[in-house]
Amino acid sequence: MNISFNNALGVHEHALELRTNRAEVLANNLANADTPGFKARDIDFQSLLSEQMQGKSNEQSLKMTTTNGKHLPVNGTDDSADLLYRTPSQPSLDGNTVDTQTEKAEFMKNTLQYQSSFQFLNSRFKGITTAIKGQ
Repeated sequence: MNISFNNALGVHEHALELRTNRAEVLANNLANADTPGFKARDIDFQSLLSEQMQGKSNEQSLKMTTTNGKHLPVNGTDDSADLLYRTPSQPSLDGNTVDTQTEKAEFMKNTLQYQSSFQFLNSRFKGITTAIKGQ
């Protein structure tokens, strides 16, 4: 009898990966809250998760991006197709669109959702282990 991890783990395996990527994007926004001209970014979690579940997206679809043409690309590429700009409620005079309160709230929400998926996967693995042992 073969065990299919895709069937056993469901959406949560992909959700963890996307939540990790989203945490990096949100942390980058917070780190650049005082950088003049920095534009806050985010991902459309639902659409990316749907793409991953259907097998349409690349494994490394979210990577760090450059914000200026003079920046050096990370890992030799600049793949920012999945990153969207956040619409600011009040952009600052220097052109920075990071709202630290919004970013912190989104980061916390993302963290809680990550923990939920992680706990679900942990319980799935415990269930699989119990089934394999025949207990």
